Amino acid sequence: MLTVQEKEQIKATVPVLRENGVALTDYFYKRMLKNNPQLKETFNVGNQRSGAQAKALAGAVLAYAENIDDPMVLAPVVEMICHKHVSLNIQAPDYNIVGENLLYSISEVLDIPMDNPLISAWGKAYQQLADLFIATEKSLYANHAQTEGSWLGWRNFIVDRKVKESDEITSFYLIPEDAQALPTYKAGQYISLRILVPELGIKQPRQYSLSDSPSGNYLRISVKNETPRLEGQDPGYVSSTLHNRVEQGDTVELTAPTGNFFLINPDKTNVLISAGVGLTPMVAMLKQLVAEKTITSDAMASVDNTDHAALDSNGSKKPLYFIHAARSAEVHAMRNEINALREKNNHLHVYYAYEQITEADALGRDYHQQGRLDLNQLPAEYLPKEADYYLCGPVPFMHQQKKALLEKGIPEAHIHSEAFATGGV
Repeated sequence: MLTVQEKEQIKATVPVLRENGVALTDYFYKRMLKNNPQLKETFNVGNQRSGAQAKALAGAVLAYAENIDDPMVLAPVVEMICHKHVSLNIQAPDYNIVGENLLYSISEVLDIPMDNPLISAWGKAYQQLADLFIATEKSLYANHAQTEGSWLGWRNFIVDRKVKESDEITSFYLIPEDAQALPTYKAGQYISLRILVPELGIKQPRQYSLSDSPSGNYLRISVKNETPRLEGQDPGYVSSTLHNRVEQGDTVELTAPTGNFFLINPDKTNVLISAGVGLTPMVAMLKQLVAEKTITSDAMASVDNTDHAALDSNGSKKPLYFIHAARSAEVHAMRNEINALREKNNHLHVYYAYEQITEADALGRDYHQQGRLDLNQLPAEYLPKEADYYLCGPVPFMHQQKKALLEKGIPEAHIHSEAFATGGV
């Protein structure tokens, strides 16, 4: 346990972390990966180069220092990070490597001797946090071990199909090489995919939301092509490899589905709001909700008169809203799949906003709003106060939509989000 004096020493570093946190964490990553090159296949090289990883860690270290008196206020963030760690197969001994390099980085960047009491205080603080992460991740690993069809570590999958969904997004249907069972995951969860990137000469992992509800036969991911379009642009190493090099029959490595962004209550009214490739977990949720909310005619016959009156002509208890923003119809992935579900399910209401339209696009048929998505322009029934809301897309998009929902009186507890970038809402 940290003493009162040690906590005060940690809190005294907050101004320094605010000013120099990114420089510190950037130094830390470079130091750790130089001394432990095997970890280059665990950490995202693209995020290292762009500085996104250093910025995210700096924010986390600062938040920990600011809340050192009661770190449990960070529990939701800890849970999210633990799912990501499990998805990357990070193990307890890895925390020793991280801790050693972090303390030496604090010493070297801030020019503080390793025998300084501040380093000792940060050592105890780090171990306290590491113990929390390790215990949480141990529970997640145990859950995977006990779940039928799930697995630990990396498992080989074969690309069974590769389907172009739009000008930018392609779906990959992945089947297990060992032909064994797959788990019934929660719609909205993700996997980590690892593959050799020839340009780097090493394997690289990336996390992708599963874009289909559980089938038991395959896992589907839908990947945006991040191949540089302009000279000097940073490539998306894994997405470029998947789009340009991987073909049907090739092998990739996956970890088991995980993540804490998923449907909470399928029996409520649910509103799914996404932008760009952020629609991938929403399509999985949509397909799960459609499947769960459809009641057969035989089942209808067994429902008493009171319950029957609450059902619409499709046998659905609650309406379902799917709201998506895209630059144009050409980059809107899985539109035909979504529209086909709408035609078959009376309770599903779809709304599209396109920034760019063509003469062929018809208002009310192909799209409903031109420009960036503005929730104030939606029909009031699309945003019921009693619903659960799910947001996924770029961080600025999600901030904007969450702000709009709060202004409309939607309780914050009913708004759930997943960012396709470093950071969150």
